[in-house]
Amino acid sequence: MFLARVVGDVVATHRHGELGGRKLLLVRRLTAEGAEEGGEVIALDVIGVGVGERVLVVQEGGAARALSGSARIPAQAVVVGVVERVDLADGEVPEEGR
Repeated sequence: MFLARVVGDVVATHRHGELGGRKLLLVRRLTAEGAEEGGEVIALDVIGVGVGERVLVVQEGGAARALSGSARIPAQAVVVGVVERVDLADGEVPEEGR
């Protein structure tokens, strides 16, 4: 799992049938402190989040299939939670990072 910020929606009108009308998001990895850490990942949205939200992403094909309810879905990353805060040993990191 990793922390990320939703930076956009992915629109693909022609896609695999198992993806159907499912929402796809572009998410960018974050450090625990809220700093951008690297590249983007396309993730399946199973909880209904929006652009700008800080989220928890699981990136593993088996988890994606289990959470989507489809054994054949061609997805590897899924947004599984909205992160309100991260509590570090040296203090809490607020929603907007440091």
